[in-house]
Amino acid sequence: MKTKTVYKRTYNQCLDLLARMKPGQALASEPVMASTLGVSRTTVRAIMAELVRCGIVVIAGRTKLLARGPRRSDYLAGGDLEPLTDRVERQFMAWMVGPDCSPGHVVNGLDLARQFGVSTSSVRDCLNRFSLFGLLEKQSNGRWRARGLTVDFVAELFDMREVMEFRAVERFVALPADHPAWQELALLRDEHEALLGDLERRYREFSDLDHRFHRLIGSVAPNRFFGNIQGVMSLIFHYHYQWNKKDERLRNEIAVKEHLAYIAGLRSGDPAEALGACRLHLETARTTMLDSIVVSPS
Repeated sequence: MKTKTVYKRTYNQCLDLLARMKPGQALASEPVMASTLGVSRTTVRAIMAELVRCGIVVIAGRTKLLARGPRRSDYLAGGDLEPLTDRVERQFMAWMVGPDCSPGHVVNGLDLARQFGVSTSSVRDCLNRFSLFGLLEKQSNGRWRARGLTVDFVAELFDMREVMEFRAVERFVALPADHPAWQELALLRDEHEALLGDLERRYREFSDLDHRFHRLIGSVAPNRFFGNIQGVMSLIFHYHYQWNKKDERLRNEIAVKEHLAYIAGLRSGDPAEALGACRLHLETARTTMLDSIVVSPS
């Protein structure tokens, strides 16, 4: 079961790598791929064989070439594909914005490990990462104290988000027409329109759509220095939609419409139009989140 899980997860990670390449481009060697993906060469060979069978990769002599960009349907489905680190962070963030945690609350890593069904080391690594951003404060007894989301923290977080997303927008509009990100963007546009057409019943589905939309934009401008920041930032914004219920339906309707304008800006190919739509959406999101923190009980 573990081997199957590793294969599935690595296969999808490999597709993510190929999505950044152009058709006809040569793949890295098996040793390089194995090192990049953190698996054995045997696993890489099995993945390559499947990619050839699916027509994603073709063999030309000793070289493997990308025949076409990956599609969403190429990815292997399954709840066991989520990396352990991501799962622990997701569980922790859900717990942190839930009723069991408030500013000043003492966080016990051992209790959380039992609650999440993971090792104490996994929880400890997660707590260390969140402490770097000021959400937690380490105590002398090895425990942690939750500091909560303050106005200053969120304001600084949005400042960083703007820097990262503005850069990503500039990269996005400059992508070649055959880049897989355009196909993903078109699918997300369709999902936004479908949600808007049935908003009264489905408005609570927006948080997941928002998460995937901004993740796609950020994916075209990967940055090793922003990587950890982006992960924590994404979690905070994603769970904020579950935490703040004030005027939820109206907020989500406005956000969906802003996303559609944002998508239209990206598809226009005009950096000024795309950045204008991005700026408007991020300003609305900043105001909404800051207002919710101001009125929240401490």
